[in-house]
Amino acid sequence: MKRLIYSSAILGALLGGSAAQAACGDITLAVFSWQSAEAMSNVDQFILNNGYGCNATTVAGDTVPTIIAMIEKGEPDISSESTPSHLGNAYKKGVEEKRISEIGTAISDGVTSGWYIPKYLADAHPDIKTVDDALTHPDLFPAPEDPSKGGILQGPQGWGDTVVTSQLFKAFDAEKKGFVLVPAGSAAALDGSITKAYEGRKGFIASYWSPTSLLVKYPMVRLEGPRDDAEWARCTSVQDCPDPKPNYWKPAEMVTLATSKFTARDDVDAVKEYIAKRSWTQAEVSEVMLWMTENQANGQDAAKWFIKNKPDIWTKWVPADVAEKVKAAL
Repeated sequence: MKRLIYSSAILGALLGGSAAQAACGDITLAVFSWQSAEAMSNVDQFILNNGYGCNATTVAGDTVPTIIAMIEKGEPDISSESTPSHLGNAYKKGVEEKRISEIGTAISDGVTSGWYIPKYLADAHPDIKTVDDALTHPDLFPAPEDPSKGGILQGPQGWGDTVVTSQLFKAFDAEKKGFVLVPAGSAAALDGSITKAYEGRKGFIASYWSPTSLLVKYPMVRLEGPRDDAEWARCTSVQDCPDPKPNYWKPAEMVTLATSKFTARDDVDAVKEYIAKRSWTQAEVSEVMLWMTENQANGQDAAKWFIKNKPDIWTKWVPADVAEKVKAAL
């Protein structure tokens, strides 16, 4: 019996650290394939595990299927980075039925799509601020295959922004103003076209979005345009709509979502406080994404780099004792 008690004591000592680590229990974090989402999910995982004693794991997925799984199955627990306004009726129904909710902000100034021009051209032509302004100067934005016309670079088919760009091209009568659309077969091809034009100091208009590492490496200025939410739903975002009117993107929110099963737990109050406080700006996450691109790094690498090099940002999200635990874990 003494031997059994002694063995149990040793086992308890050995497992004491593990028990402490699991103090807030199991948490599953959705991780998506784009850089900012991958980085944030892994930052959350590192901080929750090492600062709060959680057993947080990541679950790879795609936006809509993951959110539907959160609503219908209650898992994964958290989506660190999501845009509710892009998720449609399934999300709205999930909110109405109290199966899913926002518990924090991921990117404080949201995400922004639009038509962008290189900063060196914007600086040289300060009068060009809007889509209409740019479309009066096709000569400043020569199309790669036909420099006699202006070109608007767009992403591959299937992207929401590609649909919008095609509709805006019609709505603003860009063809009559001397422009052509320049499609890209892939995200890499779009980036390649922008890189080639930028490094050649040429003028171009590109359909793009922020935050991205490309906009850090190659600074661009977003053109402005009118915004009508009803027109956006009626036609701007609808591929087959025949009569689009001039319209434009507005900044979209980027928030953190959680299932009702998670928010009902009484062992994750500290975690919910952390997520309610933590967010970064487009500029801050773009710097992380640029580091990922230049170093061919994944989300786990990015999380460690961010925590090591940007304590002035993330230590504001957590109590001092948690920050010390996170630093020690590096």
